[in-house]
Amino acid sequence: MGQRRKAREFAVQCIYALDFAEVTADFREYGLLNEYPEILNQLTSSENVSPGSSLFAFADELVKNTIINIEGIESEIDKYTEHWSLESIAHLDKSILIVAVYELMFTDTPAAVIINEAIEIAKKFCSEHTGKFINGILDAINKGIPHSLPGRQIPT
Repeated sequence: MGQRRKAREFAVQCIYALDFAEVTADFREYGLLNEYPEILNQLTSSENVSPGSSLFAFADELVKNTIINIEGIESEIDKYTEHWSLESIAHLDKSILIVAVYELMFTDTPAAVIINEAIEIAKKFCSEHTGKFINGILDAINKGIPHSLPGRQIPT
């Protein structure tokens, strides 16, 4: 497994843990930004990942920027989950979607890479069916995102 996938796994696990954090709705972003460093440090230190490593830096970047953009990300997911409310999606599935949608919307990583990584993480941590669910939603979101962003390619 590559370093970037491991960082994505840490990011998903951190967002998952934050889903249970008791933060005030009015100050959600602020509360999550205050909570995540300790969670990420616990996750990475349990696997002997140094806070100075590139793996840690990438996971930290993913989590922090996901939190900063959480409302827009959740809104985007909500648009493409017609038969599901965000609250009814399993917490881990939702965490995978949130991190992947952040990458689709705000990074220049190719969409195919992001979607594949999300599916592989889903296969590792969730059921076989989750991969198909994640793939369908991410594919729809990818097709709906303006592809004039750097690194975005129009799907074929």
